[in-house]
Amino acid sequence: MTLGFIVIGGFIAMMLVGVPVTMAIAMGSIFGLYWAGFGDNAIVVPQQVLDGAGKPALLAIPFFILAGNLMNAIGLTDRIFNFALSIVGHFRAGLAYVNVLASLLFAGVSGAATADIAGLGQLEVKAMRKRGYNPEFAAALTVATSLVGPIIPPSISLIVYAWLANESVSRLFLAGIIPGILVAISFIAYIRIISIWTPMPREEKVGLAGIGKATLEGLPALVAPGIILGAIIFGFATATEAGVIACAYSILIGLFYKSLTWKALWHALTESAVLSSLIMMIIGFSQIMGWLFAFEQVPQAFASGILETIDSRAVFMVFVIILLVVIGCFMEASPAKIILLPLLLPVADAFGVDRVQFGMVITLALLLGIATPPLGVGLYLMSAVSGVRFEKLAIAILPLMIPPIVVLILIAAIPEITLWLPDLVLGPR
Repeated sequence: MTLGFIVIGGFIAMMLVGVPVTMAIAMGSIFGLYWAGFGDNAIVVPQQVLDGAGKPALLAIPFFILAGNLMNAIGLTDRIFNFALSIVGHFRAGLAYVNVLASLLFAGVSGAATADIAGLGQLEVKAMRKRGYNPEFAAALTVATSLVGPIIPPSISLIVYAWLANESVSRLFLAGIIPGILVAISFIAYIRIISIWTPMPREEKVGLAGIGKATLEGLPALVAPGIILGAIIFGFATATEAGVIACAYSILIGLFYKSLTWKALWHALTESAVLSSLIMMIIGFSQIMGWLFAFEQVPQAFASGILETIDSRAVFMVFVIILLVVIGCFMEASPAKIILLPLLLPVADAFGVDRVQFGMVITLALLLGIATPPLGVGLYLMSAVSGVRFEKLAIAILPLMIPPIVVLILIAAIPEITLWLPDLVLGPR
């Protein structure tokens, strides 16, 4: 266990002095490498980095990132927004409901919360402010609803978890559908409650003709998740091949609507390359950490220590939720998973927690960090997009964290929420 403290302590120390997360993971791992007596065999560092980042299963990540950026580039976000507006805009607090529904629909395309904020955020906040909504509420709601993105398939977060936990991507994608819908429903219920005492306008009813037009215009975006998910689940394509299909589909739709310019394509490619490189660097450097932990049997020591102090599955799940929510406030989801999963999975297995259910709990718990200070990547991005000050946004989003936390507790307490659909479609294990 001493090695674990050395590695994680070195990582945290580097983060505290402002070292970027990728380099902090690498330096923490190198500290552990020298402490464990492998300093003379430093060749293991590039070997492990290449071994970690070179896994074929991880090829899906850059393709899904590119697909989301292409969807943004060709303007499908506008079509999704207009479709949602035609369906629920005429209700009281209509634009708030549109915000939730649009995020749910866009989640089936992008697979990332930041893509939701960057793509739909400016459009949603601008529309809500124009209709008299409180600017802080509009911006906070947009950040909060973006949490649906990494839960609904295709999800980059779930692909990373599948690689770490040696789980089926198909099962995890199916497992994310009901929790993602529940998170959206919880936000709708929250909006319904607060709209009782907070004045929120209705939008003009468009009628069946307007709904039909918006549906027809938004159809390419609406069928994209079905194409991607169906190809994976029914065995027509692997997750990586489905990512390629999603990219090709986005380009074809852009050409059909004549909305894909060379400038937009170049921007999508460069943004995707930068983000994919960052994720792959994190995974590659974290492989050194995983190798050290496995060599020194740190996970086994951690598991036996937890099992000695926690004697029930329920207490363990509460411990995991609290731990991950706190860590998510200070660390991004991908490195947090890479560091913690080797330690937590053996304990989860000992308590009989299904790895698919555990993956959904971990994913949603760490996602809350996107919307909570001090890290709060989503808050910083939305502040830049909307012009709302970070401090005001951080306060406004606090009550909006109640709905996803309630869903998180339900997912942890009731395995069937995540396991029913995968078992129904793919059969029980």
